[in-house]
Amino acid sequence: MPPGALAAIPILPAALTLGTATLFTVLIVPVVRRLGLRWGLTDQPDPRKQHLTPMVRLGGVGIVLGFCLALLLTWSLGGFGELEASRDHLIWSTLLGSLGFFAIGLSDDLFQLPPLPRLALQIGVAMAVWSQGVRIGAVTLPFDSGLSLPLPALISLLATVVWLVGITNAINWLDGLDGLAAGVSGIAAIALLSVSFSLHQTGAGLLAAALAGACLGFLRHNFNPARIFMGDGGSYFLGFSLAAISLVGPAKELTTVSLLLPLLILSLPLADMSAVIMGRVSDGRSPFYPDRRHLHHRLLRAGFSHRRTVVLIYAFTQWLASLALVAANAEMRFLWL
Repeated sequence: MPPGALAAIPILPAALTLGTATLFTVLIVPVVRRLGLRWGLTDQPDPRKQHLTPMVRLGGVGIVLGFCLALLLTWSLGGFGELEASRDHLIWSTLLGSLGFFAIGLSDDLFQLPPLPRLALQIGVAMAVWSQGVRIGAVTLPFDSGLSLPLPALISLLATVVWLVGITNAINWLDGLDGLAAGVSGIAAIALLSVSFSLHQTGAGLLAAALAGACLGFLRHNFNPARIFMGDGGSYFLGFSLAAISLVGPAKELTTVSLLLPLLILSLPLADMSAVIMGRVSDGRSPFYPDRRHLHHRLLRAGFSHRRTVVLIYAFTQWLASLALVAANAEMRFLWL
């Protein structure tokens, strides 16, 4: 792709998708909250949590509806253009996988699923989308797009499942303070949007735009002091969507550097999850044992306020996203030479 091709980036469909996702989510979430209060579907306070009153934790329903309605509107107006058959298939597989993870999280919100069956369901959905082509299928050497090494099927499957399930649970575990998971996911989605449209990957870019808009709309009701929580349904949906979009977008077309972009963008929640797991295991506890080891808990104990903790993590995530965009730009310039 020559440098001049960037002038043809489809900004209007992205702006429409992001804006409508924001609007739909802002309008739908209060309805979900009222229904949750009416039906008693609330998260009760306990010593490990920050809230002091019962909170509806079905905000993920509003995120998913805002996301899907925005994409449907953009699709009906022709914003997706003429996608290749293979690319169109991957977009649908990503959407169905995201809804599958949302269903797992929503079931946990409603029925408190045990950790191991929940993990088994996540692995099952990840394997299903792998079978449909949403996968890490090859490793291409950095700055040498001509040398691509296909991965054996078993290694591809394992790498893809770890990628999808790992990032999903990292976002889920990050959801411990008002607005934290939604804000970090929104920043990551905007970064993926930028890289995808720079590469003319319209489908992946529009998915990222819808995800960013849904996060922004949800923050209207979730930033401290929150009026509703996204629940596991929302965090699973956001985490899987980010992981899968990176596979059908930036990491699908470029080299190993591209595969590292979402890893860099999301390195903070991934590092936090890894540190928490190692700490729990070293204490002889289950990795799924809830505690207050997370980074945001440590910052609160260090004296930071709730809002300052969230904004500090936002800033660090934005810095990491900026580094990822610089790396992507450097790689694209090298490949154009």
